[in-house]
Amino acid sequence: MWVSGRASSAVERGFPHLEVVRDAIAALYRRLSVDSVEQFAVSVPPVDVALDPDEELYGGVQRVARALVRHFRLPDARVIVAFREMELAAEVELSAGPEYFVELNRRFKEHRRDIGAALAHEITHVYLHRLELEFPGVAENEILTDTVSTYLGAGWLLLDAFREDSLSSQKLGYLTPEEFGYVLAKRAEVFGEDPSVWFSSPQGYEAYVRGRTQAAEDARRPPLAGGGWVARRRYGHDRRLARTRMRPGQSAFGGEGYRFEWASGVRVSFRCPRCQQRLRVPLRGEVRVRCAGCAQVWSVDT
Repeated sequence: MWVSGRASSAVERGFPHLEVVRDAIAALYRRLSVDSVEQFAVSVPPVDVALDPDEELYGGVQRVARALVRHFRLPDARVIVAFREMELAAEVELSAGPEYFVELNRRFKEHRRDIGAALAHEITHVYLHRLELEFPGVAENEILTDTVSTYLGAGWLLLDAFREDSLSSQKLGYLTPEEFGYVLAKRAEVFGEDPSVWFSSPQGYEAYVRGRTQAAEDARRPPLAGGGWVARRRYGHDRRLARTRMRPGQSAFGGEGYRFEWASGVRVSFRCPRCQQRLRVPLRGEVRVRCAGCAQVWSVDT
């Protein structure tokens, strides 16, 4: 996706797709083992995906594409890149291989610094195609692609391509800048990376900081033990209602980040802050819960 126009109106901001992003992280962990996710502990380094000003264009594009193919461990997937006039930033033709064809917007011939970002998104499409992982709906599938690209160490390029000033703005990808920052922060929590050192875009870095703040809240929501006083009080109120009113067959209800369900008694359901899988725990007070998706252990006060 290519967005350009006036900075005040062209780029969507905030976290409008956050639940789909969380679903995408959960789907990635369900499709891959934890060990497979951990193979992506090192992000694509800037030196591998940047074109030198005096580098021959087509040779440089092929070099960057090969670096991204290696990063995603795509076997024998040769990427052939061409440029043409188009509305989007790029498109990829998915087939059985062994070659994949990527078309880039002709604008990239003059704006080389963002070629790596466009290729990161399209080659992630190839990776997901090989995994047979997709979401229903075009928009949801594009959000899945941006989320996986970022979580597995290539999508920081897409956030770094976000730039704006008083007259214009540019963004690549389908996530908002803050949502890219959120996924980067979730990745940083797992692998201990500091992506802030890679940003050439001040606006990209600022969006990362806002996303990091949002990501930190995931571990502070009830019933997790780190929840704040106000959130815990609201949770306690909802828990009392669940215990007194819920019966078999009744619909789940809850607050931000949790819901109460009936399954041989009242249980609370909430997302694992790391892999975003749904955890379901009986109301038993303070317990420790091990996530089956990522093996992380959480202290929970149900």
